[in-house]
Amino acid sequence: MCAKCEEYHVPVLLREAVDGLDIKLGGIYVDLTFGGGGHSREILRRLAGTGHLYSFDQDQDALQNAKELEGEENFTFVRSNFRFLRNWMLYYGHEHVDGILADLGVSSHHFDEQERGFSFRFEAPLDMRMNQKASLNAQRIVAEYGEDQLAGILYLYGELKNSRRIAATIVRARQQTPITTTTELVEVLKPLMGYDREKKDLARVFQALRIEVNGEMVALRQMLGAATELLKPGGRLSVLTYHSLEDRMVKNLMKTGNAEGKVETDIFGRSNAPLEAVNRSVIVPSDEEQQSNPRSRSAKLRIARKRD
Repeated sequence: MCAKCEEYHVPVLLREAVDGLDIKLGGIYVDLTFGGGGHSREILRRLAGTGHLYSFDQDQDALQNAKELEGEENFTFVRSNFRFLRNWMLYYGHEHVDGILADLGVSSHHFDEQERGFSFRFEAPLDMRMNQKASLNAQRIVAEYGEDQLAGILYLYGELKNSRRIAATIVRARQQTPITTTTELVEVLKPLMGYDREKKDLARVFQALRIEVNGEMVALRQMLGAATELLKPGGRLSVLTYHSLEDRMVKNLMKTGNAEGKVETDIFGRSNAPLEAVNRSVIVPSDEEQQSNPRSRSAKLRIARKRD
C-alpha cells in the first residue's frame, strides 16, 4: 500500500471484516467506504477472473488515493455518497451483488487534517463536510439553527443530557460574536463542562454537528435498506461501527430487517427478517490492535448473510 494511503487511514479489523464477506473469486463486491483503500486492496487481492469490486467514497482525498488502482481491470471507483448504492449498482448493470462492506468510522486522516474542522484539538474553520462540495457546514448550523433545533441534534446525535443548556449557550454567544472556528466554539462551551468530562463531552458535541452536516444517520438508513435488497441469497454484509447510534441501527437491521428493530412475522409467527447474523457475538479488535491503532478502540464488527 502507498505510504500516503497508510497515513490517511489504517484499516480496522482488516482480516476479520474481509473474511466476513466469504469472497468468491468471480464475485461482485462493494466497499462503501474506500478511504485509504485498505479494505478494498484486500478484497481485490482475493478476486480473480470476472470478479469485480466497486468502491464508494465522496471525499476528494479518497479519490486521489484510488488513482493508484486505476489500472486494475476488476476495480471501479464511484465518487458518491453510499446512500445511492442501489442506483449506482443498477447503472453498472448489477441487480444483485455477492457482498458489501462498510467501515462507518471517520478516518484518522479527517481528524488529523486541521483545516477540515473535524477535531477540537486544532483551531480551524467550523466545516466538517465529508463532501467538500456540499453547501451545509458546521458553521452554518451553529450560526443559523434555532435553539430547539440545536438542542435536538445535540441530544439525538451527541446523546448529551444537557443539550438544551448547550444550545441556549451557543445562541446567546453568537448574538454577541459570530462563532466561526473550532476554538471559538470550544471557548463558548468550556464553562458548561466539568474538567473530568470536558474532552468526552466536546467530542459528543463535535460528533453531533458532524452527523448533522453530513446527514450520516439518514444516509446510513438508506444504505442499509439498499444493501439488504442488493445482496444475493447467501450474500454477506460486513459492517464496522464506532458509536452507539450507528451500531444500534446496524444491529436492528441485521436482526429484524429494519433500522427501528421492529420484529415482523408471517401468519405462522416466523420472522420475516431477510438477514441472519453470521457472528453470534459482536467482533471487537484485539488488545494488540487497539494499542497500535487507537481508532479501533470503539470499533464493533457485525456480519450477516442474506437468507436463501
